[in-house]
Amino acid sequence: MHNWIKHPLSLKGQLVELIPLEKFHFEELAALAANKKIWEFLPSDCSNAEVFIKEYEEALVERERGNHYPFVIRLLETGKLIGSTRFFDIHPSHRKLEIGWTWLHPDYWGTAINFDCKLLLLTYCFETLKAIRVQLKTSDTNIRSRKAIEKIGGQFEGILRKDRIRANGSIRNSAYYSILDEEWEKVKSEIFKA
Repeated sequence: MHNWIKHPLSLKGQLVELIPLEKFHFEELAALAANKKIWEFLPSDCSNAEVFIKEYEEALVERERGNHYPFVIRLLETGKLIGSTRFFDIHPSHRKLEIGWTWLHPDYWGTAINFDCKLLLLTYCFETLKAIRVQLKTSDTNIRSRKAIEKIGGQFEGILRKDRIRANGSIRNSAYYSILDEEWEKVKSEIFKA
């Protein structure tokens, strides 16, 4: 199968480096992921180490298939891992993909790190892959995440009602956002100002 994203892909920013997820990252990443606050709005609760391993082993399988490209987020200042993000729902024939599964340890919430990550990912999408659409989504009740997506230039498209059943059985509505290729230059300049 043709993989749109060439492996291995690392992206280095001002504050972080996004490096390809590998099994040897699991222990350090799972320890960070143990904070339950991280998973409040996400479909799976990866604060449970068994759930974490299952989900992240699946991410590596999906990378082989060309469907996902998972990264760990490494803080340049310390060399420590502080979270994870990925490309997924990858459609080369339509030149579109989604950025998601993004989480940071709460110590880094509300910092410039999310901007740095998203600038790296979006620059790669629009300037290397020549994507025409990048999608982002979150729980409709996750106001912190929705504001973060809006701050990086995501255009609100609507709510998909009853979009997901979480692992705990609760139902999630998803707020969908996108950035299009013709919006990229403006979005990029706004992220740089942030």
